[in-house]
Amino acid sequence: MAHHDEQDAAPGTFTHAGPRTLGGGQLRAAIAAVLLLLAAGLWTLRPFLPALGWGVILCVSLWPWYQRRAGALAERWHWAAKPWARRLVLPGVVTCLAALAFILPLAMVVSALHADRMWLAQALAQAQTSGIPAPAMLHSLPQGDHIIAWWGQNLGQPGWLGHFSAGRLGQGGKVAGEIGRRGLIAGFTLLVLFFLLRDGDRVALAARLGSRRAFGPAGENVGMQLVAAIRGTVNGLVVVGFGEGLIMGVAYEFAGVPHPALFALLTALLSVVPLGSMLAIAAAAGLAVAAGDIGAGIAVFAVGAVVVFIADHFVRPVLIGEATRLPFLWVLLGILGGIEAWGLIGLVLGPALMAALMLLWREWTGAQQGPLNPAPEI
Repeated sequence: MAHHDEQDAAPGTFTHAGPRTLGGGQLRAAIAAVLLLLAAGLWTLRPFLPALGWGVILCVSLWPWYQRRAGALAERWHWAAKPWARRLVLPGVVTCLAALAFILPLAMVVSALHADRMWLAQALAQAQTSGIPAPAMLHSLPQGDHIIAWWGQNLGQPGWLGHFSAGRLGQGGKVAGEIGRRGLIAGFTLLVLFFLLRDGDRVALAARLGSRRAFGPAGENVGMQLVAAIRGTVNGLVVVGFGEGLIMGVAYEFAGVPHPALFALLTALLSVVPLGSMLAIAAAAGLAVAAGDIGAGIAVFAVGAVVVFIADHFVRPVLIGEATRLPFLWVLLGILGGIEAWGLIGLVLGPALMAALMLLWREWTGAQQGPLNPAPEI
């Protein structure tokens, strides 16, 4: 029974600040054993590390909102304060809402892209049989004759897509397998999110105690900075980017831009890079102008400029917060380098790591209060 009580004890119950009882050799052997166990554990969990990472990111982003909603429900309804409700019902409901928040927009995007997919398939089929004709606007460009001649010799020739299409169609089995793997990762991500929401207080306390014991106050400070940076990155980049894509998608539809769903998705994806969404907006406006509707092109570009200006100068600074703000160069390098090094999850990890490193640098140089500030010279 005592063993069961120790298993259920809160983190930090049995910690102490006394001297270590291990000798030098024992301490080195213990560190080596811990590192070996850690490496073995990571190797065992390597297929599910993306799911664990995304689950942690979602939990960190939702945690303040979850705590406020749980407290409000407990004050309004007595059953919400029961242990079974806090450990089962509320985490389960929030996990289902998170799943719907991903599934419903994804279903809407897939539905909106269906017509564009049919158009793309028809365009590829036409390009395969008769080539792609040169756009008329090329005649008005400098050196347009040379561009049109190159176009006719390459893109205008029938069958130029044959090898490309055959190679892509031959990978259909790999694509189906990749979709299944992504679905499995998404399922485990939601499972991780549920357990983190259920035991979030204990996990957060254990993480703070562990970082403080291992690295001192500086370790705890960096850990808190990583949490704030992850939350700010998700809220300031991903959520705002999704909002930009949604607003501009409506603008594309009203302006009559061809294939508005594709441009809306491109706008949302590029918005994670500062001013990146303006590239998609300019392309959509240029397509409207090329179709002969100059007024619609100007309107799309003007609306897009206003939306991006408000998002970058008012909405994102509020959501990200002062502590996690980075110079433009480090945001850009963090996003692009993170995606290159870690895949899609690097979209969040990259800026978070840059924010933690920037915090260490500011504290070390004395530009910000913190445990790493150099001691004043006497």
